[in-house]
Amino acid sequence: MSTLKFYLRFLLLALLALAGASSYAEASLRDEVDLMEALKKQPPCCVIDARSEANQAKYALADALKYRPGLRIVPTASVVVVADDNPAALNVAQTLAKQHPGKNIYAVRGGVTAWEFVRKALEKFTASSSGAPPAGVSFVIPHNTCETGTPLQVLSGSTKAKP
Repeated sequence: MSTLKFYLRFLLLALLALAGASSYAEASLRDEVDLMEALKKQPPCCVIDARSEANQAKYALADALKYRPGLRIVPTASVVVVADDNPAALNVAQTLAKQHPGKNIYAVRGGVTAWEFVRKALEKFTASSSGAPPAGVSFVIPHNTCETGTPLQVLSGSTKAKP
C-alpha cells in the first residue's frame, strides 16, 4: 500500500509540474483572425521562418529569421512562427516558449499563406491608425536634407510675406 501512495504522490507532483510548465510557456496555434487580434494589441518583434529550405527558396518571407536548432533570439514582444504545417509551427513555438517563458509565441495556422494575409491586414491597420497620410498621398524627403553645411532652404515662422 505504501508504494501505491508513493506512486500516486509522484504522479500528482508530476501533473502539477506539467500544468505549471504549460501555463508558464505561452505558445499557441492561431488562425488569421485570432492572430490579427493578438498582434493589433502587441505587434511582433520577430517572425521565425521554420519552413523547409526549398519552401524558403520558393518564397522568402521579408524580415524573417530562419529557424535552426539552437537559434537565440531576444524577444522584446510577441514572436510569430511560420512553418510548412501546423504541427511543425507549434513544435517550434513550444521550443521557443521554453527558452523565453512568459513571452507570447504564436504558431501560424495555415502557414505562409495565412501569415501573408495577416501581415498585409496589419500593415493596413497600422497605416490607418498611425496618422499616416491616406492611400495615394505621399511625402518625399528632398535630396540633400541630411547633409551638413549651408542649408538649401530656410523656413521661417513668420506667416506674413516679406516685401
